[in-house]
Amino acid sequence: MSATTTRTSPQGRTRATPKAAKQGSRARSASVASTVVMIVIGLGFVVPLLWVVLASFDTEASLSVAWPDRWSLGNFSAIWNAETTFRPLLNSLILCGGATIVTMCAAILCAYPMSRFRFKAKRPLLLTVIFSTGLPITAIMIPVYSLFVQVNLVDSMGGAILFLGASSLPYAIFLTKGFMDGVPVEIEESAWTEGAGVLRALWSVVIPLMRSGLAVATIFTFVSMWGNFFVPFMLLLSPENLPAAVTLYTFSSQYGQVAYGQLAAFSIFYSLPVVALYLFLGRSLGQGFAAAGGVKG
Repeated sequence: MSATTTRTSPQGRTRATPKAAKQGSRARSASVASTVVMIVIGLGFVVPLLWVVLASFDTEASLSVAWPDRWSLGNFSAIWNAETTFRPLLNSLILCGGATIVTMCAAILCAYPMSRFRFKAKRPLLLTVIFSTGLPITAIMIPVYSLFVQVNLVDSMGGAILFLGASSLPYAIFLTKGFMDGVPVEIEESAWTEGAGVLRALWSVVIPLMRSGLAVATIFTFVSMWGNFFVPFMLLLSPENLPAAVTLYTFSSQYGQVAYGQLAAFSIFYSLPVVALYLFLGRSLGQGFAAAGGVKG
């Protein structure tokens, strides 16, 4: 005889048994525990952000999170110049923006045949792409630097853009293919019957239906490039070509002292392009494949 979880009173009311009450108590305890854990994890992210905001308005800032004794814009005025902030940020936008465009265009063209066609080398090619996503870039920088010296591309913004885009390509292909697999083939086939070619169907049908996936891949690609220090540090030598990720070390003096307030103020400017990109592309997130509902059975 199986155990019941509810009992019916003579008046027709349903009462919870001790077993059901015990299960409900466990569920509430698990909910409270998960909430506490999430709050602790959230505080781990909030504290550094709080330090950045408070230290940027404190000319006497240190590593401790403290309320400024006197609020001041001196840190912002100290970095408000082309040499410290504007030129490095512009170089970062050119470097990471150009590399992101190169990466996403190549990722779409590479992911399309792997998503739509069948060929013998498909599985080895996919395994190679997956393996390349875990390959540390520091392991190949020495031969890459030697190659750049031989072809005279050291301290070239164009060469750095091409290499940064190529190094981010495997992960972008992996993400793009996964989203492209979710686009119904029937919609693309209907475009073919109307006379559209492969590239026309890709541009007019597939890409609009996977814009949310492309937004995710673009954000991940740009953010990974934006915080990359090692590649531009190795390939770019002139101070006028260095991006913001490399010029961060200029806030450390030759005696090992760090201008924490100016560093915090610079960090706020440094994070603005990433936030702007997320806000701009964030409108495409969650929209999914809404147009896919037009497929007829």
